[in-house]
Amino acid sequence: MTRISARELSGTEGPFGRGTTIVRPAGVPEGSVVSVMRVPPECAGMRLDRFVQSQLRRTSRTRTQAILKRGAFSPDARPLKANDRVQAEQAILLWRPPWDEAAEPTDMPILYEDDYLTAVGKPAGIVVHPTARYYASTVVKRLEARRPGERIFPAHRLDRETSGVLLLSRTPEADRNVKVQFESRHSVSKQYIAICWGQATAQRFLIDKPMTLDPDAKYKVKMHIAEPGKGLTAATECELVGIRRDIKTGRPYSMIRCNLLTGRQHQIRLHLASINLPIVGDKLYGPDDNLFARGVDDQLTPEDHALLELPRHALHAEQLGLNHPITGERLTIRANLPADLQEFWNGLGPE
Repeated sequence: MTRISARELSGTEGPFGRGTTIVRPAGVPEGSVVSVMRVPPECAGMRLDRFVQSQLRRTSRTRTQAILKRGAFSPDARPLKANDRVQAEQAILLWRPPWDEAAEPTDMPILYEDDYLTAVGKPAGIVVHPTARYYASTVVKRLEARRPGERIFPAHRLDRETSGVLLLSRTPEADRNVKVQFESRHSVSKQYIAICWGQATAQRFLIDKPMTLDPDAKYKVKMHIAEPGKGLTAATECELVGIRRDIKTGRPYSMIRCNLLTGRQHQIRLHLASINLPIVGDKLYGPDDNLFARGVDDQLTPEDHALLELPRHALHAEQLGLNHPITGERLTIRANLPADLQEFWNGLGPE
């Protein structure tokens, strides 16, 4: 999928070859953003709403319907309907208002920096790089705005709701070297802190369970534990930091330090949930995955918030270790537990 500014497209040939001129529909303001989708042959015949939802993997059916109603068009500005059947190689344009250029400023401290690398303390709620919903209020664009003309390369990813150490490269040479280290996993160490519902029963333990995308999940980003011998290997070393209980209810909570031996999508969240220690605030692997869709659509109820206890999942990337891509020096970069998680933990009673 390609995302291009409407200003760039107006009066020019589109990305689908000669003769496919993209026209901004009447009523769509200049400066709007358009997502351009090409329908692969295997998707021919699908309803438009189902096809678009399959491409926007984190988007609920309700939000997909709203997106289509607001701004689904053909390249020549003909409106498209949710029940239209898509055709192979068809170009589908989804128009939306301008990017969130006026996003509220958020503190993003620099934890380490030299001519080749930058490490920031990513706040919860900020995505790493531009997506269908976010552009200016992303780590990459905020750093590039601070350094006009400089290109920033994310070395890895953190979920939007996860806070903590995020490493980025400042040169292509550094980016190549760091990416090799992350892919090989031999020289990279990643340590997280999670606050979980439930009481851990051991001081140290290993969760070694293969993972794969859940074929039955309503949301195409959800993982599940695979059958033995299938899926992707995944292993997480865990250490119990402490246990506390809610003063009123007596409910136990565990703070767990996690060391990733592999780096799978949602690994810590799924692994802890699989042993009945789901992370506080987790909308996907917590008490009800319908909370995920309502969260995406900004439709969480007061009851939902009470159930989640926190507006984001309580996961923090505490420490990252790797070899410097140019000097070879060992780097260890650390981010302290943020105020929201520290205050939640402090607000609980003793064990």
